[in-house]
Amino acid sequence: ICVPRGIGMMVGLLGIFKAGAAYLPLDPDYPKARIAFMLQDAQAKILVTEECLAQHLPDFTGTRVYLDTEKDNLAQESSENPPRVVGPTNLAYVIYTSGSTGRPKGIMIEHGNLANYVGWASEFMFDQTVEVVPAVQSLIFDGSLKQLFAPLLRGLAIWILGQNEVAEPVSLIHSLSGHKDLRFSVVPSLWKAMVDVLESGQAELAPGTITRAFVGGEELPKSVADRSFALLPELLLWNLYGPSEITATATSVQLHPDDRITIGRPIAGKKLHILNPHLQPVPIGVAGEVFIGREGLARGYIGRPDLTAESFVPDPFSDEPGARLYRTRDRARYLSDGRIEFLGRLDHQVKIRGFRIELGEIESALREHPAVKEAVAAMKSANDEKYIAAYVVPESGSAPTAAELRAFLKQRLPEYMAPSTFVLLDQLPLTATGKLDRAALPEPDRQRREHESAFVNPRNAVEETLVEIFAEVLGVERVSIHDNFFEFGGHSLLATRAVTRIRKMFNIGLPLRCFFENPTVAEIAEFLKSHEPVPGRMEEMMVLLRKIESLSTDDLEELLRRKKAKEAG
Repeated sequence: ICVPRGIGMMVGLLGIFKAGAAYLPLDPDYPKARIAFMLQDAQAKILVTEECLAQHLPDFTGTRVYLDTEKDNLAQESSENPPRVVGPTNLAYVIYTSGSTGRPKGIMIEHGNLANYVGWASEFMFDQTVEVVPAVQSLIFDGSLKQLFAPLLRGLAIWILGQNEVAEPVSLIHSLSGHKDLRFSVVPSLWKAMVDVLESGQAELAPGTITRAFVGGEELPKSVADRSFALLPELLLWNLYGPSEITATATSVQLHPDDRITIGRPIAGKKLHILNPHLQPVPIGVAGEVFIGREGLARGYIGRPDLTAESFVPDPFSDEPGARLYRTRDRARYLSDGRIEFLGRLDHQVKIRGFRIELGEIESALREHPAVKEAVAAMKSANDEKYIAAYVVPESGSAPTAAELRAFLKQRLPEYMAPSTFVLLDQLPLTATGKLDRAALPEPDRQRREHESAFVNPRNAVEETLVEIFAEVLGVERVSIHDNFFEFGGHSLLATRAVTRIRKMFNIGLPLRCFFENPTVAEIAEFLKSHEPVPGRMEEMMVLLRKIESLSTDDLEELLRRKKAKEAG
């Protein structure tokens, strides 16, 4: 199923289930090559989509069902429920995640697991006071299960927010503010962006709008939790943990002010073990690898029996024939009170903005470039923002530019997997045994541009203001008016923050799409000037604002006194 956000999502999903089939979520923004691989790898027979997306999709030999242009034909079908042809062990969905070998892997989840999970989520998240449940997560996240299916078990309305609302925290907060007692499920990065907006005063959330927030999909920084409680003192904040291979959620915990961040305890039906390399339990306080068993385990990876056997191992603690444990490659430890503290990964998988990324897939894609000899990807952090850095050793005599590498990867990887910065090296650092020394990889200089001579300073007050916004959002010191926002470390979430600040500063409705199409200060300045009601007024206002900002408090008070005296006289 590949559809835009909207009612078509539910129509397609429920239709697929009623037909006795399993769904495979596809993102319309994925590169065609990636969508083609997933369709072929999963051996999909039917593609449920909309005709308006046809040009964005690859060739497909199976049957296409267009929800937007075939409404009349679909309406002529019987309204009776078809006979139930599936049971607990039949496949419900296949969800693809990044693969360490260079190709995505499809996780197979059965109906019994899905039913158990949404049943738990329905009891856990909702009660008789809830009327509507906002759905903000994409189908490609299994976090969408508790937003799209769990409410149906209680007869609750599902509110599917549009893409523009989901992409822009200010718009999202404005939309939510008209409701009461919302149970809001969200990834920490989007929640942080909403907290940033609330703190800055760009939008307000009325008391009682969101009474419970469930964050999961990546690590929740303690600073974000602390800021959440300061802004929303009545909020009940829950931290959820769980890989897709165990059906979305394995543990949960309600956080309180001043709490250390943990992932809590196993939810009903799950069994969690923290083991040493010999699959023996480690003592309290000692780090080990997380293994998860009992309910919810995936059938395995589609078409990957070797990877399935490696990741799903026999359960040495169970007497049940065929019992398995999923080895997560996550490090954790038990605290003395029984809660579990997450300590990171044992491999090179990372999570950024809720997306699960195998760095090996990025490295494999980079090595396909003819001018790349060796490549390594690493997760870095700056200004409380995670990003991916790529280290490239070029073939002799040919050094690709960052723009060339970025364009090359755009045809192969989703936007969220694209490195924010590229570092060219003569050779990769090695340990004494000849292995890659990741700890010795140099820190990227995100202030550096490929051609310093191309740096152009702002030419007017409008551009000066935009340069300051770009620099603040990107977390850099210098920005040329011709620097591409996305080639300088920006991504979709940072773009929404930049657009929000530009709209507030200039009071002009800059569309997010326009920012993606014109991602430099010079281009945005031209757009703003072409849309101002009175030509030249924007520049005058920016000059005035900058003069006011340069005044001392005493000078500003004196200026106000003079203005009042003049108005009184």
